[in-house]
Amino acid sequence: MAFPVRPRAVLALTCTAAVFAAAVFAAAPLAAQSTGSTPASAPTLTLAEVRALVEAHLIVSAIHDSSDNKAAQQKNKTKEAQLDLQQKKRQMITDALAKKGMADSVFSKRRFLVSSNATLRAQFDSILADVTGAPLPGVVAAAPLAPGAVAASSLPPGLVGTHLGHVLSSFMDTPDKSGFLPMALAEAKIAAQHAAFAARTPDNLQSMQTHAGHVIHALDPTQAPSGPGKGFGMKRAAGGIAQHAELAAKEPTASANVKSHAVHVATAARSAMSRGDQAIAIAKQIQAATTAAAAASLVSQLVSICDQLIAGSDNNADGRIGWGDGEGALQQAQDHLGLLLAGEKKP
Repeated sequence: MAFPVRPRAVLALTCTAAVFAAAVFAAAPLAAQSTGSTPASAPTLTLAEVRALVEAHLIVSAIHDSSDNKAAQQKNKTKEAQLDLQQKKRQMITDALAKKGMADSVFSKRRFLVSSNATLRAQFDSILADVTGAPLPGVVAAAPLAPGAVAASSLPPGLVGTHLGHVLSSFMDTPDKSGFLPMALAEAKIAAQHAAFAARTPDNLQSMQTHAGHVIHALDPTQAPSGPGKGFGMKRAAGGIAQHAELAAKEPTASANVKSHAVHVATAARSAMSRGDQAIAIAKQIQAATTAAAAASLVSQLVSICDQLIAGSDNNADGRIGWGDGEGALQQAQDHLGLLLAGEKKP
């Protein structure tokens, strides 16, 4: 059961400074735009801190642009080169922020605050315009939320909300800057779709093997570099769900509600990762099959396990699919994130 969300903007991070401000900060929560205010207890930033964030943002954006350009070069298309560039980019960002006297966690927190607070966003836009000469961004209609995404305004305050935002709203390393949950759902759907495509041609060995490769790509592109997936992989995205749910629970300000449901979310996400491993193993057997009949018998198993990436499975036949005991998957992770957010709402 998916939990309802209101159609508001989702935090995102692009690689170009001016475009980032225009796209993200102009697409902040509609309620905040209309009121220009936040609750008195909400964390805020001084003008000096906003200015420091603008300066840090421009540096980080330049690093992203430079790294992305290198990653696009043909000589850097190998897995080793891509991983090396990612590591170097993260270290360069950490070093650059350190020179500005700002830790990675502080930068992430302040960026989140600015994107979800209309007053801070206006200050950021104004300072950015002064520094870069770019015009102030206009107000644009919020883009529709991706399946599984949640508006930043619905998240808890502080670093708890920052980590949950990485799960539900945005993470800089995903191809479209979406959160880990929307990315995992998208990749899982692609895997299930191509498993079903393979099942349509039980007499065509080459077709089944081609779609088996597409399933692997959607689940773990490091094992199949080309295919119709997003290039991130369901397994990696599900791992991000588990990691950042647990990071949110470890924050000193995390409530008992967050700590409880974070366990459920992480457990279900890791079960989805385990199913991903099973699906990859079956897909590789299909690729190694020498007859259509042998491949077809495996394809039916692949379809079943790929369907469970999102839905999970009722292992104990009690009529329900829980988050634990290997039953849960992405749907259960999403359900318990919904329960977590509902429990954080003030009466």
